[in-house]
Amino acid sequence: MQDSILRKEILQQPATIDKLLKSEKKNIQRIATDVKGRFRYIIIAARGSSDNAARYAQYLFGVENKIAVALATPSLFTIYQRPPDLSDALVIGISQSGQSPDIVSVMKEAHKQNCATIAITNDVNSPLAVISKFTIPLHTGKEMAIAATKSYTSSLAVLAMLSCFLANNIKRYSELSFIPELMNIAISKSNERIEYIQRYRYMENCFVIGRGFNYATAFEIALKIKELTGIATIPYSSADFLHGPIAAIHKGFPVILISPFGAMNQDIIALQKRLIELGAEIISISNIKNVVKKSNLVFILPDQVPEWISPIVAVVPGQIFALQLSLESGLNPDHPKGLTKITKTL
Repeated sequence: MQDSILRKEILQQPATIDKLLKSEKKNIQRIATDVKGRFRYIIIAARGSSDNAARYAQYLFGVENKIAVALATPSLFTIYQRPPDLSDALVIGISQSGQSPDIVSVMKEAHKQNCATIAITNDVNSPLAVISKFTIPLHTGKEMAIAATKSYTSSLAVLAMLSCFLANNIKRYSELSFIPELMNIAISKSNERIEYIQRYRYMENCFVIGRGFNYATAFEIALKIKELTGIATIPYSSADFLHGPIAAIHKGFPVILISPFGAMNQDIIALQKRLIELGAEIISISNIKNVVKKSNLVFILPDQVPEWISPIVAVVPGQIFALQLSLESGLNPDHPKGLTKITKTL
């Protein structure tokens, strides 16, 4: 890879996660103890990459904690001025900058309704942090590249830590300590495939497919490709994809499959078979032998990644793919066209 700010921040992710795990353990333990028993479900307010982190939370807290998670609809709080009843909700705001007025508005209303509130942000002095009862800093340092990478994976790690402590599951928490090593392996293996990415520099559109925990990963990788290259890239769950979008597949159509080992294995394998029959060009992020063997380009994941934290690792090859694709297209990945680092929406 050519040198860029974004590349440096992608490579910083393992160290950033390591710092986060060591710095925020006691804080998140205290928060979990305080809010436990005070809510029946979770509502998350977020935009962009942070919204994709919220999608991960839906599966994480659903599977591991049996807690339902809803995504907030900020326009109800701002444009329509009709906030819903938030009784019995734990309200979490996720924002790298903590600046966006619509996300802050959700938290203000949650505070007004006496909900427990948690801000997950990189700026502990931001409006989001100030209005929230609890704050969990991301410890990423200043994220310079416009496209979010380390703030996204740190947000996932924070949610994973919170899930463990809400469940008082120390065994599961211990698995988090392997994330930095697994991310480093994913980075190393992805870098070995860099030269093959040039094959896709002329592609005009793409589907990214994941399911379960990695439904969020499909959305985040699709977002990174759109941000850095301008290529129309659409994320789907493998289930939704069969309800119509598969009709768009034709010979040579690029499809990225995210398929770490886990509960969705057979679902992804069956979809891949159908895609091959239709002539799709398969790019896979996987450690499943059948998927790897039948893909046109593979980014191999470490075998030992537990499914529940696999999105923190599986997104890294997608970040690298998007970065390299932008370079192959003669674009500047540090300054994508039309984007700014802090986006304030109402």
